[in-house]
Amino acid sequence: MSQYPINPDFVAPGKLSDNERLKAESDHLRGTITTDLKDEITGGFTGDNFMMIRFHGMYQQDDRDIRAERAAQKLEPLHNVMLRARMPGGIITPAQWLAIDKFAGEQTMYGSIRLTTRQTFQFHGVLKPNIKPMHQFLHQIGIDSIATAGDVNRNVLCTSNPVESALHQEAYQWAIKISEHLLPKTRAYAEIWLDEEKVETTETEPVLGDNYLPRKFKTTVVIPPHNDVDVHANDLNFVAIAENGQLIGFNVLVGGGLAMTFGDTSTYPRRAEELGFISLEHVLKVAEHVVTVQRDYGDRVNRKNAKTKYTIDRIGVDNFRSEVEKRVGVAFEPVKPYEFTSRGDRFGWVEGIDGKHHLTLFIENGRVLDFPGKPLKTGLAEIAKIHQGDLRMTANQNLIIAGVPTAQKAHIEELARQYGLLDDTHSEQRKNSMACVSFPTCPLAMAEAERYLPELVTKIEGLLSKNGVDDDHIVLRVTGCPNGCGRAMLAEVGLVGRAPGKYNVYLGGNKVGTRIPKLFLDNVAEADILNQLDGLIGRWANERETGECFGDFVVRVGIVAEVKVSKTDFHA
Repeated sequence: MSQYPINPDFVAPGKLSDNERLKAESDHLRGTITTDLKDEITGGFTGDNFMMIRFHGMYQQDDRDIRAERAAQKLEPLHNVMLRARMPGGIITPAQWLAIDKFAGEQTMYGSIRLTTRQTFQFHGVLKPNIKPMHQFLHQIGIDSIATAGDVNRNVLCTSNPVESALHQEAYQWAIKISEHLLPKTRAYAEIWLDEEKVETTETEPVLGDNYLPRKFKTTVVIPPHNDVDVHANDLNFVAIAENGQLIGFNVLVGGGLAMTFGDTSTYPRRAEELGFISLEHVLKVAEHVVTVQRDYGDRVNRKNAKTKYTIDRIGVDNFRSEVEKRVGVAFEPVKPYEFTSRGDRFGWVEGIDGKHHLTLFIENGRVLDFPGKPLKTGLAEIAKIHQGDLRMTANQNLIIAGVPTAQKAHIEELARQYGLLDDTHSEQRKNSMACVSFPTCPLAMAEAERYLPELVTKIEGLLSKNGVDDDHIVLRVTGCPNGCGRAMLAEVGLVGRAPGKYNVYLGGNKVGTRIPKLFLDNVAEADILNQLDGLIGRWANERETGECFGDFVVRVGIVAEVKVSKTDFHA
């Protein structure tokens, strides 16, 4: 039960969803996972545990490419889990990288490390006998997967390269503090996976509550003017404000989120909006109580409307702000001026304040594997063997070799080029395109995304070249379903999978990630998509204003209407 008075007018009425029963009966996220692990009859998890393992950073999946073949052989699907690590700000040491490289090669079905839009890595294809050893191995190298999935606050993102300035370093430290403050307090993870003894005490979850959150919750720390973490995709965002080069506090934005459900107009992608400014001494309390207000007022009846964005639209942003202020005991100050002018990653070398250098590598789709002619996984391992700094995963599925001394810079670059990690032939279009994992592992996938993106980008490059704008690019993103993992609903051109080979096409986002796109084509195949884009790119090339990006152009000339208020505009 919440310790705060709950206004019944703001609580969604109705019978609680079954996920609420599951969490209430879970013994603080333990469930019967330990019993399931001993069941050798099935390679999967049964009953509630199928959902419960998500709170421990895992999703049960199967290889959908061979699902029909196995069914014909009277075999169950080839069950396995995907694990997502918890790494606030995305920093990993070379020693840790070498360890996860070895594990991926020896203990997963696909052999790859997958860098994600949540600024961390995933293992795909871990079979049941290897799950517990995997957690123990990660623990030994200082990594866990606590709260990277499920109805909790997930991996906290931070503007990449936090040693580029003193401000970056401070922001990164706040990302860690916020992550730790909002973690579940249950010892379930340690007991189940690390064989730690159960402590006989009454467990409580003072922030998340004994039923945890109504739905997943995502948090970022960002330093303007660079919006590399896509703040508008997240429930809670801390926008760093500096005076005279010193961090003085954060503007707080809430209520962003990109997932929706086809055919359900009560669901929609939504931008985050401003609550106000807070000084540094109140950061953790504000983070805590944005979470507790969502915990207490989020919709626990209809999970499709359970995210923070719907809570704010249901009760009103002023009521949400007021409730946070009551619980923190401090009023928000007016928002301080800030502006986003860029997004994505800045590739190549950047020099930090300490004279060391940072090399951002483009990793297409974030998939670290040895491809024909491009042994990326081997190359990164070779770099990790000699690298004296650390590695930083970005929220755009790329990797930064950070903290390189001047004397080592040439050698690092030589290795990067030798193994195809640094390739000057990659166009700006390719470097600004992104996809979710989708087939064959994601159970929600309706259409290809990661496997389709490279060839789609090549065709888009051809359209840009044909129309004389190949020196420019369009922010392009493809997802296999409408759940938002590839952030297509903040793209200038977003493709969202409807069925094999069929996509909805959304247009009108912008380059800095501050506008939701709108539906342009419904359930169409590639030929129609490329034909329409060819004409639009031609118009853009001939009719655009100076410096006007593609997304701004299609809104200005009326190809799609601007989405200002998602609740009313998106489906209109």
